[in-house]
Amino acid sequence: MAVKIRIGVLISGGGSNLQAILEACDAGQIDGHVVFVGSDNPQARGLARATQRNIPTFAVDYRAVIRQVKMEGTEDSAPKDFDLERILTCQKLIPTASDKDNLAGYFRTRAIAESQLLAEMARHPFDLLVLAGFMRVLTPYLIDRVNVDPSNPRIMNIHPALLPSFPGVDGYGDTFRYGCKVAGCTVHFVDYGEDTGPIIGQKAFPIEPQDTLDTVRSKGLALEWALYPECIQRFAQRRLRVTVRTYAQKNRAVVQRKIVEILP
Repeated sequence: MAVKIRIGVLISGGGSNLQAILEACDAGQIDGHVVFVGSDNPQARGLARATQRNIPTFAVDYRAVIRQVKMEGTEDSAPKDFDLERILTCQKLIPTASDKDNLAGYFRTRAIAESQLLAEMARHPFDLLVLAGFMRVLTPYLIDRVNVDPSNPRIMNIHPALLPSFPGVDGYGDTFRYGCKVAGCTVHFVDYGEDTGPIIGQKAFPIEPQDTLDTVRSKGLALEWALYPECIQRFAQRRLRVTVRTYAQKNRAVVQRKIVEILP
């Protein structure tokens, strides 16, 4: 009998992908069970889905944290293990040419909120952290404390576009407004950039002439609910291996890229 993995889930809204994951666990399509559901939004409707199943929930109100930090300052309130120089060196979220004081303030503030998330998550040991509509970008502060073994990442995200095209918060909208003929969704491991981590799985569908943005989003969500459980199950089966491949460009430059191999 397969050993079930412990899945932690972070959400910001209604939790439709959370529901798909819960149902897949119930149906035996995922060898795992959800051990907590957390949010950056205390009013997230998806928290009720977990409460109804007696799954522990918590919320770290990012907006309240950010307001408080701006009022009180960030120097003294940053976590003791916060290493600004390391974060600035490895982060890929904000151009390094940006004002260093603003960069420092941003990452200190997020680390304060993330330290609270980590404290909540520590109460519920997990094997995989799943972002299911979590509308906050994770910084290296949290990522490094979950991915304790960098060769075995354990944070997944689902994105509403066919990456690497259209990263960011409105993947379906960006795809539709660009005039693409194909849309889709992507599951990937989280790295230090925004939607730049190695891709685990993708599903696509054609955009028909009669489609609207609403129908594109509806079609995409239906694929998300199928794709995410598939990728989580591959993780549970230990069928995901991250490797580094080297590619030669036309200009003879060499590029290295982390990719995910799906094992038999």
